Amino acid sequence: MLRVALMNDYEVVVRGLRTMLESYADRVHVVELDSQLPVVSDVDVLLYDAFSRERVAGPVREVLDETNVPVVIFTWHVGRDLVDEALALVAAGVVSKSSTAEELVAALEQAAAGTPLGMPKPHPDDDPAGGDWPGRSEGLTARQAEVLALIVQGLSNDEVAERAYITINSLKSHVRAIYRKIGVESRSQAVIWALEHGFTPDRVRTILDE
Repeated sequence: MLRVALMNDYEVVVRGLRTMLESYADRVHVVELDSQLPVVSDVDVLLYDAFSRERVAGPVREVLDETNVPVVIFTWHVGRDLVDEALALVAAGVVSKSSTAEELVAALEQAAAGTPLGMPKPHPDDDPAGGDWPGRSEGLTARQAEVLALIVQGLSNDEVAERAYITINSLKSHVRAIYRKIGVESRSQAVIWALEHGFTPDRVRTILDE
C-alpha cells in the first residue's frame, strides 16, 4: 500500500485531492494533508498540487529541497520548460491536472518505485478531472480561481501571467470572466470578495494515520 502526503497552500485543494483518490484506497493510503507546513509522517511519495504555485521556484523549490521522498508535481503547465526545470530540481515527475484519478495513482506508484514518469501530454485549459479549489461553489473554474489567488497575493498582471504560464491576453480574458461571475467591477473589489470566500492561504497539517 502506497503511503501518500498531499500538499498545497489551500486546505480545500488538498482535501479535494484526497476525495479524488478515495476510490483507489486499495492502492493509495493518504496519511497526511499539509498547507504551508512540512510533512512529518512516514510516506512513500508527496503529491504537490501546484495551484497558485505553477513555477518550480520559491516555496516549491524549498519543498523539493527539504523532502526526502519522491515529489510529484500536479500542475496545469506541462510544457518542456517547466518539466525540465522540475526534474533538474529533483522532482520525481510532473502530472497534468487533466489526468484521471487512475492516471494520477499510476504516476504516484511509478514515482515511489523510482520509475521516470516521462513527459506529460498537453491538455486543454479547462477544469481538472477531479479535486477542488477556492471559489468552485461560486462558479469559478480552476484556472479562474488560480488567477484570482495570484491577484490576492498582490501580483501585477505581468507577474500573474508569468506565474500561471498564460499570455497577458489570456489573463485579461480570465479576469473579465472572474469579475462577471463574482459580481465585481474592480481589482480591489475582487480582492475583498476573494478574502471573504476562502482565498487566504492556510497553515494547517492534518494527520490521517496515527
